[in-house]
Amino acid sequence: MLLTDTKLKALKPRALLYRIADSGGLCIEVNPSGSKLWRYRYRFAGKASMVALGTYPDVSLQEARQKRDDARRLVKNGANPAVQLKAMRTAVVERAANTFGAIAADYFEQNSNRLTAGTLKRDRRVVERDLNPYVGGTPIAEVSASVLLTALKRIKDRGALETAHRARALAAKIFRYAVVTRGIQNNPAVDLIGALPSRKTEHFASVTEPARVAELLRAIHGYSGNPATVAALKFAPLVFVRPGELRNAKWAEVDLDTAEWRFIASKTKTPHIVPLARQAIEILRELQPFTSFSEYVFPGVRSKRRGISENTITAALRRMGYDGNTMTGHGFRAMARTILDEQLGYRPDFIEHQLAHAVRDPLGRAYNRTAHLVERKKMMQGWADYLDALRTGTKVVPIKRAR
Repeated sequence: MLLTDTKLKALKPRALLYRIADSGGLCIEVNPSGSKLWRYRYRFAGKASMVALGTYPDVSLQEARQKRDDARRLVKNGANPAVQLKAMRTAVVERAANTFGAIAADYFEQNSNRLTAGTLKRDRRVVERDLNPYVGGTPIAEVSASVLLTALKRIKDRGALETAHRARALAAKIFRYAVVTRGIQNNPAVDLIGALPSRKTEHFASVTEPARVAELLRAIHGYSGNPATVAALKFAPLVFVRPGELRNAKWAEVDLDTAEWRFIASKTKTPHIVPLARQAIEILRELQPFTSFSEYVFPGVRSKRRGISENTITAALRRMGYDGNTMTGHGFRAMARTILDEQLGYRPDFIEHQLAHAVRDPLGRAYNRTAHLVERKKMMQGWADYLDALRTGTKVVPIKRAR
């Protein structure tokens, strides 16, 4: 007698598994747990076989009979339904594991130790908010340039052109990762270079006139507050690193005896050396008793397990009267670059090396981290002495050095 929904709902679990037949090899299997599984019994190559077709009521009686008929056709055509269904399930699993969203998550996992916490958080947000809604569920090999461009244009159209460019660059890295790990052939994000409007170049506000630099330095040295914040303010103009590199400076990276700070540059992801002038060493030695308990040279006020917040230096500058249109934490780099070149006459390549910019030799090869280190040490001490002279009012005589 054929099964009906009424009969199926009335089936109760027993101590042992049992099956009730429908027709054409279809049956329902009732487990002691109460779950009900559709099975199709058939013969293939002279042997009795059985394949699962799904659970009831997720798969209805009508759907189970359709699946049975599909399986019967496979047998008739010389194919084994169990093998075919296993291949289909494997394909579904592989498809889910190879979507853009899945590979992006894998990319972040593999690069979590290389990327800074801030970069990792920002990039994950770009993927989750701006890319996954449009391509996250698509197998990465099937993501076309036109589909990706649609997602990027949506970002641009909401007024976030910079984020759109960042999303394209990030997508290119994820596709490049998939080329290596999944064997895909194309990187559509690379094809989209130039597809978005150009970004407007924004220059970080900075004080570069010597007289105004002197005023700023006196304001910094007169600032009172948390010891880590005060030290970071005094230290920033002497080393002119990127704000994130300053905030995340670690004692393990600093060698006070050799007067060097070594870390991985946040922009180029390459080893970088900052020679520390005598004045910088003095600041660190004075600070050490206050923060040596922390991994970070300039630990945050709320948590000693991380560096000072992104807003700490900015807020301190605001309290000193320097708004965002006058001076920023990033502005110390522009200050040093301008004055070292225009006022003190140091060689541009020395300055670029010290700024951790990608500098290449005449053959186009990247210089290593120790390039011009002796000259850079002299430059950094000369720069610190120059800043001291500005701050204290000592007469400064710019020396044009040989280029």
